[in-house]
Amino acid sequence: MNIVIEKKDIKEVYETAIIQQTAFWSEVKTKQGLQSEAFNFKVENKKIFGNALKNTYTHADFLVLLQPLDNEYSVAYVPYGPEIEPNEENQGKFLEELSESLRTYLPSKCILIRYDLAWESHWAKESDRFDELGNWNGPPEKKYQEFRFNFDTVNWNLRKANSDILPSNTIFLDLQKDNDQILQDMKPKTRYNINLSYRKGVNVKKVGMENLHIWYALYQETAQRNRIHINDISYFKTVLTARAENTASPADVELLLAELDGTPLAAMFLVISGNRGTYLYGASSSSNRNYMATYALQWEAMKIAKERGCMEYDFFGVAPRAEPSHPLYGLYKFKTGFGGELYHRMGCWDYPLHLEQYNRFIAVEMQSQGYHL
Repeated sequence: MNIVIEKKDIKEVYETAIIQQTAFWSEVKTKQGLQSEAFNFKVENKKIFGNALKNTYTHADFLVLLQPLDNEYSVAYVPYGPEIEPNEENQGKFLEELSESLRTYLPSKCILIRYDLAWESHWAKESDRFDELGNWNGPPEKKYQEFRFNFDTVNWNLRKANSDILPSNTIFLDLQKDNDQILQDMKPKTRYNINLSYRKGVNVKKVGMENLHIWYALYQETAQRNRIHINDISYFKTVLTARAENTASPADVELLLAELDGTPLAAMFLVISGNRGTYLYGASSSSNRNYMATYALQWEAMKIAKERGCMEYDFFGVAPRAEPSHPLYGLYKFKTGFGGELYHRMGCWDYPLHLEQYNRFIAVEMQSQGYHL
């Protein structure tokens, strides 16, 4: 396949709708103590798209985060990258060659490259993976996924990770329709709740750093209610202050607050990158839930993204199907109410660089139920 790869300055990372592949995200992660690297690559189109013209090439890039495991070993993590998506039959071979080309640019004791692939799952395109109600049954066992993904590779070295880091299932909503049509495409209950929220006097406004403590109080309440890991307030301060405006791939971050007569009810981070608005983080109060503030909040976020020229809205994380036992089922019910299309990604795939150390890493990771990079 002969992939030509070269390191480049983070400031030159191309503009993209994928936040996690921008210079903005690199700045966020650098402030959080991680090292990031950017790479250009060039590949012949015929090698990745099959029916392309000879001697035509794709020039693209990707961002890599380096996570130290200890004083000696590290892991390379590619969040939602690379963005370019080859034909299904060429994906494994492409990733294998990209990994081998990247190997020489990584620390000598980097034990693996983990690709958190935003590519559509192979098994989301097949009718026999859906039940009679249209619910997705998910991918098959790991061994079958690996058999298919490693097709035509030399080393047969791509491994499905035991858990995904970024959400592998989301909903994309088309913002190119007019507002009336977007509302019409929502479920009646969702549309009703949006209107109810406004009738009850809920107001949504953009706020800044001076209101970060209000966000954080709502976030702590939400995390405790849902029994999820709590990030320090400095994490959100970093996301709110990072801009990367002197780069080719900045992002706009808006902190939106829904309140009633000065009482905070819900808040969220809206991030605009390329032609996409993403609902990155959300929080809500356990009280006054009958005011349906989260519905008004989402609708205002969509309208803001649309006004900024976004063509789609990413709800960023749902259960893969309507399964009440799934921990994200509540988010599934809430987010599917706004319309949009469910999208199933490939999730995390590993390319081990040092097999013995990789096997140890996986054993530890399984015991800790996910090593978050």
